[in-house]
Amino acid sequence: MVWLGGLIVLLTFAGIVKKYETRMVLIAGGLLMCIVSGKIGAAVTSFTTSMVNPGLVTVICIVYGFSVVMKWTKCDAHMVHLIVKPLNSVKAIMIPGTIVITWLICIALPSAAGCAAAVGSILIPALMSAGVHPAIAAGSVMLGTWGGVLSPGGSHNAFMAKMVNTDVMSIIAVHTVPAIIGALVSIVVFTALAIYRKEHMGFHSENEIKDDDGFKVNYLWAIIPILPLILLVLGSKQVGVLPAISVPQAMLLGVIIAMAVTRQNPGEITKQFFGGMGEAFGSIIGIIIAAGVFTAGMKAIGLTDALIVAMKNSQSIAKVAASYGPFIIAILGGSGDAATLAFNGAITPHAKSFGMGVAQMGSLAQLSGALGRTMSPVAGAAIVCAQIAKVNPMEMSKRTALPMVVTATVIMFLLS
Repeated sequence: MVWLGGLIVLLTFAGIVKKYETRMVLIAGGLLMCIVSGKIGAAVTSFTTSMVNPGLVTVICIVYGFSVVMKWTKCDAHMVHLIVKPLNSVKAIMIPGTIVITWLICIALPSAAGCAAAVGSILIPALMSAGVHPAIAAGSVMLGTWGGVLSPGGSHNAFMAKMVNTDVMSIIAVHTVPAIIGALVSIVVFTALAIYRKEHMGFHSENEIKDDDGFKVNYLWAIIPILPLILLVLGSKQVGVLPAISVPQAMLLGVIIAMAVTRQNPGEITKQFFGGMGEAFGSIIGIIIAAGVFTAGMKAIGLTDALIVAMKNSQSIAKVAASYGPFIIAILGGSGDAATLAFNGAITPHAKSFGMGVAQMGSLAQLSGALGRTMSPVAGAAIVCAQIAKVNPMEMSKRTALPMVVTATVIMFLLS
């Protein structure tokens, strides 16, 4: 049964790599394992329980509703222009500066593809105009899109908070320092690679693009996208300057303030908000539900117990699996969600048996999946960046591969 379960798991991830519908593949794999083991009820129970999980559904749906409102009101565009404007006047730090800016913006706007589109449309042309090679320009933005690992609205942070029975900010605190160190490592390696390849200057664009597009920044509008993040940090247990506030409360307050400040149609903003919530349920929560069914299948067929026993015999195996399992699947499939959620659902609850904390192992798997997705040529954000720069996504991935592999290794040691 265990060997059969292993075969089904391999076929499931092969389907994800082949770009079949992720939710369909995960549910099919989990359901098949439950049927083979004679425990089909486990799949149905997992499906229905995940649908109404208050710790996940409320946080993730409200965050994505807020993100859609920021995009519709163009508050996100004002924030991006405000942050990137000083960068254009200092050409020497444009590559590392682009990575840092994208990384920080992705914390406020946790959608990697959405962040890549918002930032990339401004900074990729600016980098190319400054003489940076198109693949390096696109890679600079792509390299910053894993900043979402520190987002209070990130699906993995909410997932781990529910598992550990704590608040989201406490989960983020576990991997904040490793993530920041990892970001610095990736910036140094990527910038050094660009200089070594002599692609950091000297490129002549056929269509010269002006750095200043004439956009007039409204400073009040520009602050709104990061306002909920500021409230959450100041109200967290680690800071405690303001009274504690939950992620949904912070995001809803952000929507209300955006409605008041931008003075746009309240009815339309409400439609956009609920539309974003619905989209999040269908996509993000949908993957969490599907991963839950897959995890239930692994447990029903005995594969989870077999893996736990194997990892108990060697802590190094557990650390390597958490570091490079989601990493490799994310590279091949273009999404860190499926592999990371499956791993964290099946293996991470037993982390103490391997000599690791639950939040520690979960964070390691989360960062691993995010880094793998960042170097994947088939990730949605990679395709967005490549299209803006007019390069093949594979050319961009060749530049981001080394920084991501080095960063994943460093983070493994930091969180082990």
